[in-house]
Amino acid sequence: MGLADKVLAVNNDLPIRTDDTVHSGKVRSVYWLTQGDSRRLIEEKGYDVAANAPLAIMVISDRISAFECIWHAEGGMNGVPGKGAALNAISNHWFTLFREQGLADSHILDVPHPFVWIVQKAKPVMIEAIARQYITGSMWRAYSKGEREFCGIQIADNLQKDQKLPELLITPSTKGILEGIPGVPAQDDVNITRSDIENNFGAFNFSDRNDINRYETLLKEGFDVISAELAKLDQIFVDTKFEFGYVTDKTGNEKLIYMDEVGTPDSSRIWDGPSYRNGNVVENSKEEFRQLLLNHFPDPDILLNKDRMVEREALARDNALPESVMMQVSATYVGIAEKITGEKLTLSDNPKAEIVDILRNDYGLVD
Repeated sequence: MGLADKVLAVNNDLPIRTDDTVHSGKVRSVYWLTQGDSRRLIEEKGYDVAANAPLAIMVISDRISAFECIWHAEGGMNGVPGKGAALNAISNHWFTLFREQGLADSHILDVPHPFVWIVQKAKPVMIEAIARQYITGSMWRAYSKGEREFCGIQIADNLQKDQKLPELLITPSTKGILEGIPGVPAQDDVNITRSDIENNFGAFNFSDRNDINRYETLLKEGFDVISAELAKLDQIFVDTKFEFGYVTDKTGNEKLIYMDEVGTPDSSRIWDGPSYRNGNVVENSKEEFRQLLLNHFPDPDILLNKDRMVEREALARDNALPESVMMQVSATYVGIAEKITGEKLTLSDNPKAEIVDILRNDYGLVD
């Protein structure tokens, strides 16, 4: 069996019972369970959710996206071996720590297989909450051009590239297109200030104004937990994206939870500590793949310039990357997952068949 066979590239064609269309993102696919199956599982498995809560099966893939495109390699390799299992293992690890340390729950109810989560439906807060501990990436590019205000927060002069910031900086942006918020353009991923959120908390799906403080607290505490754990491994937690939502538990209490994924190489920057102290930035995150792409193509402007999106899509579609690129990214993702969880990541020979077997035999979700 070749390496390409171990890659789960297509994850929206599993025979999971659903009355709904399968929702596919860049990396995950979501199968909403039938009302009957949701109720049955809640009862059988004793999940701490309302009896009528909608549940979904979330299946991760090994696809890799960067610069808003999905990339592939030679030999029919349509993803990165081990990437999906690594992302899920890392997220599960942090979500479990958050729960154990009394921060908040997550949307995950069960992990039937390394590629699969059973999740509860959450009402999402429409904010991509970015927390930054170092100045790098897009923030550094803006800073180097003279910008000193980020999401309504003034930043000091004389900062150097990749320097640690005086304090953790929260730079939120909109998740999706939000209409009718004064001063906030109706487009995805627009930077917003804390006062934008306070003045329009309902438009961002907050149930209560006090939950703005709660989300900020969970953001900072979550960041600190991950940062402290990574420091023990001599890794630096640079910046990350958090997402939040509301769910209702068995007793009918609404609560704010962590959702999506957290502290992964896809949603965060993680730097190698020894290299950083020697003056080099070595990425243990997707940023490494972005740099590989920028170095691989003769005209990197295609990848950076939003006005050249048509050319960029053609680049991703028509160019099979060297297998070595995917294997380098695989080593990074699997390596950091094994460091964080302290466990060996085993790559399945046929993930799809395994998933179908488990969901059929242990959960009764496949006819």
